[in-house]
Amino acid sequence: MIIVTGSNGFIGSNLISQLNKIGKNDILAVDDHSNKELKKNIMDLSVSQRIGIEEFLDMILKGEFKAKKVTSIFHQGACSDTLEWDVDYMLKNNFSYSKVLLDFAEQGNIPFFYASSASIYGAGTVFSEEKENENPVNLYAYSKYLFDQLVRNRLKKGSSQIVGMRYFNVYGPHESHKGHMASVAYHLHQQLKKGDNIKLFKGSDGFEDGEQRRDFIHVDDVIKVNIWFLNNQNISGIFNVGTGKSQTFNEVANAVIDWNKKGSIQYISFPEKLIGSYQSFTEADLSNLREAGYKENFMDVETGIKKYLDVLEDWSKNEY
Repeated sequence: MIIVTGSNGFIGSNLISQLNKIGKNDILAVDDHSNKELKKNIMDLSVSQRIGIEEFLDMILKGEFKAKKVTSIFHQGACSDTLEWDVDYMLKNNFSYSKVLLDFAEQGNIPFFYASSASIYGAGTVFSEEKENENPVNLYAYSKYLFDQLVRNRLKKGSSQIVGMRYFNVYGPHESHKGHMASVAYHLHQQLKKGDNIKLFKGSDGFEDGEQRRDFIHVDDVIKVNIWFLNNQNISGIFNVGTGKSQTFNEVANAVIDWNKKGSIQYISFPEKLIGSYQSFTEADLSNLREAGYKENFMDVETGIKKYLDVLEDWSKNEY
């Protein structure tokens, strides 16, 4: 059995879809299954069992869940809201929950793959997986940073496989439920469905209007990396998962405009509440991932956004 936490969310549902495609259907889906908006993400996917988060954690803590049944754990569940400042809530969801699963995985010698985040690098300009490059600027990033430090200590002991993947700016199908945390591509596309203008921030941190740069990665490429680690269980560590090439918000906007065959860009003032906690530049250093043996190429923004919006259009025609 494969455990996928955050099963109904953005990354989790795409992961289960790919696992199904490679013949893996014995999957325990862990999430809030009472949330109808989330539940629709996996309603057409094959899983063997669904369980709520609290029930799942309670069973593990009481020793009622048997490790011998589990072949691997993909921990994608988390609070990903970078504007959330409730310390207890964030640490419970992103640190304590993760630690329980990590302990369970190590005790049962179960491969453990989890979602870390490029937000850990904060406003830095060097994006390689060393502690000196890490400077989280919001509570979400700090919670991910704390767990990565715990993992680093565990890795020194050379136990079972543990892989942390620092996702950069992921976009793709099944993210609409994320609200303001959905990708730039998603929001810009929604803006063009309602009007003729795309809104981007004016210049910040030395960048011209819309020229802030991030490493935008299609969710399909993220899932490929997850599956590759599943198939290479001799490899552990913390790895960046991005394309390795930053692109501007203007490039994202123009890709959305090209797909919609309409639209223009309007630049709006940079929000005061984001000053000091906004990443104007990210670009994954893929040296460690490549040295580990991952050879696949990644989609650029133009290719990835076309693929994404084609899927959204198909869904809208079928009243998804």
